[in-house]
Amino acid sequence: MLYAPARVSFALRAQVYTGFCDMKVSTLRALSPADGRYADKVNPLRDIFSEYGLIRYRVLVEVRWLQRLADESSIPELAPLSTVMKDVLNHIVDDFSLDDAERVKEIEATTNHDVKAVEYFIRERLGDGPETPALKDFLHFGCTSEDINNLSYALMLRVARSDVVVPRMRELLGKLKKMAREHSALPMLARTHGQTASPTTLGKELANVVARLERAQAQFRAVQIRGKFNGAVGNFNAHAVTYPDADWPAISERFIASLDLDINPYTTQIEPHDWTAEYSHALIRYNTILIDLCRDIWGYVSLGYFKQNIAKNEVGSSTMPHKVNPIDFENAEGNLGMANAMLSHFAEKLPISRWQRDLTDSTVQRNFGVAIGYLVIAMQSTLKGLGKLQVDKEIIQADVGNAWEVLAEAVQTVMRRYGIPEPYEKLKALTRGQAVTRDLLHEFIGTLDIPDQEKQRLLLLTPETYIGLAASLVDDLE
Repeated sequence: MLYAPARVSFALRAQVYTGFCDMKVSTLRALSPADGRYADKVNPLRDIFSEYGLIRYRVLVEVRWLQRLADESSIPELAPLSTVMKDVLNHIVDDFSLDDAERVKEIEATTNHDVKAVEYFIRERLGDGPETPALKDFLHFGCTSEDINNLSYALMLRVARSDVVVPRMRELLGKLKKMAREHSALPMLARTHGQTASPTTLGKELANVVARLERAQAQFRAVQIRGKFNGAVGNFNAHAVTYPDADWPAISERFIASLDLDINPYTTQIEPHDWTAEYSHALIRYNTILIDLCRDIWGYVSLGYFKQNIAKNEVGSSTMPHKVNPIDFENAEGNLGMANAMLSHFAEKLPISRWQRDLTDSTVQRNFGVAIGYLVIAMQSTLKGLGKLQVDKEIIQADVGNAWEVLAEAVQTVMRRYGIPEPYEKLKALTRGQAVTRDLLHEFIGTLDIPDQEKQRLLLLTPETYIGLAASLVDDLE
């Protein structure tokens, strides 16, 4: 490799973003809450999805393509880069600043074309050295704007996944796993259809969510992020007519691989965005599981299973001083809904383009950061809410301890084993529509024609101990 490897995960430069982050007044006039009320929660996404971020990735792709061409022996008019020129080009990418992005916007005001403005910016930065005339001639060689844009967005979504979203997914999983293990054996009354059902444990119910989120996270991480770099309509037309002996599909594949992306060799002018739909759908599935969790926790707070820690001066209600509302889970649910609405639009709209292309994808893709922003806000709210929870064991145990009716399942199932006729019907007559007490159930067990050992086992059973293998299932959690 004759030049530095492609750097696509830039370190955050806080000093560059003073203008973005110090907006105590201007955020009050922001149209989107992601840049207003929740601006501080999405700061890690600004380097990636802002206009600055898009321009920066365009500069990266243009420069790396120029470096790739200089490496190709099949293009004799472009000599291998000197050490000095390698440094010049790498500095254009590695030291790209907010001032540089503003310069690109100034050029765009004249060109009225955002990608062409990036090309002209790089020309300026190359200066007038002995190597630069040929380099300038090969800037944007064989490219359509979509070659630059599709790789830029691919890099943006890849970095957002690896540097922002997945780390927060792991943090959330870690918190839920810890809670699951801590409460693996705490008996809890289950509710199916909203009615009392066979007991479970609090830890096992959290473990269910952990297993779902782990699978959804793995599917999201496995989405193949693809790119194209094959010219105006996907056929290397300009490339082949200029250098007919060059292996352009191989050159393109090497270039895309150098950016840690996978090639899509069959495209029109645009990469068809099928992988973007897969990426969006994977996040939708993950988000839907989180919504399910938030709603369940909300319900358990309502039942008193959880208490919430609050700051001394925090207010729960404007008129009812006693209230401590589960606002973090409500905030998460709302923001996850917003994220899913946008991600659903991306998945449904982006893979559709008239003939070889139309421009309707362009304005939609500019909103990737907004959708990811709502997700990041929601994950932080979920983590904050989980961190406030205190399990009220007394309420949970009192709830399950008084539900003797749930043992009807255990008794009638043992009756089946020993061939007692109509076990379900007999327990139904005993329990449905009336209060079931320990004494009532024990009296019924005493009449059963089953072995004494089995009868004693049933008599020792309580709602709290009727939890099956719940605790051990949590222990098996990886």
